[in-house]
Amino acid sequence: MADAVNGSIRINLKSVSVVTGLSVLYLIISYFLVGFKSDQLVLIGIFNVLFYASVVTRKFILGFSIFIVYWIIFDYMKAFPNYNYNPVAIDDLYNAEKSLFGIYVDGKLLTPNEYFLIRSTSFIDVMAGLFYLCWIPVPLGFAAYLFFKNKQQFLYFSLTFVVVNLLGFVVYYTYPAAPPWYIQAHGFNFHPLTRGSTAGLDRFDKYFNVNVFKSIYSKGSNVFAAMPSLHSSYPVIVLYYGIKNKLGVANIFFFIVTVGIWFTAVYASHHYVLDVLAGIICAILGIILFNLILSSSKLIKRSLDHYEKIIQ
Repeated sequence: MADAVNGSIRINLKSVSVVTGLSVLYLIISYFLVGFKSDQLVLIGIFNVLFYASVVTRKFILGFSIFIVYWIIFDYMKAFPNYNYNPVAIDDLYNAEKSLFGIYVDGKLLTPNEYFLIRSTSFIDVMAGLFYLCWIPVPLGFAAYLFFKNKQQFLYFSLTFVVVNLLGFVVYYTYPAAPPWYIQAHGFNFHPLTRGSTAGLDRFDKYFNVNVFKSIYSKGSNVFAAMPSLHSSYPVIVLYYGIKNKLGVANIFFFIVTVGIWFTAVYASHHYVLDVLAGIICAILGIILFNLILSSSKLIKRSLDHYEKIIQ
């Protein structure tokens, strides 16, 4: 995309042509797959501005292009709903959750989600919302830290993030699953065009009179992608690389956020405990898989070393 010269990245006709071509191609493909959205122009604008602004911002956006590719893949999932490929698990997952983790209240067996639904408090609503708001900022903030601190670890973290997500996507299409709030709102009947819901996080929005979570979940790619909970996977990746890089006190914060997000996923009726466990397993498997690939493929190792030099 650009030539590395004396430790910097040179802008030339080839790099300009490639960036412009990819930008236009992205907008065209997006239009036909998911329709035009202002978010697409924002993404293209950010990428182009940072690419041309300076050497530092150019290296930064090239490094973070890994996350951009992930975001695009996630967005394009809207064009290929997983319920078109396999039946959606609704009642069987609900019954399994109740059987394994059910809580008796007044002689009635409830899922943990149902239990928290009747035992919610404003304090927990606020704390849960704050934890869930960490879902994306903490991984991206940590990635930014690694980018300026250790380029190699940044690349490893970013690609582990992608591997974990790809594993999650495979499960999404193999085992489409309805979230707990879906049953609370629609019962056990399948409605393919159901819109995303803030569920228990709506209480956070109402408490502060904002539409933070409403704006987030109105853009969801697929309602029937509750298993595994990638919300629960991301902080595990951060904690792993935090420990690996010996970040000390920061790891205590990462651990608290991790547990907080796991709890909120269930408390807010976005995921079952089973979904959270699946997300944790997905993260662990993704970390192991990436490390195996890295240690067994010299080609990939050399490619990453080369890319590291470009953004160095």
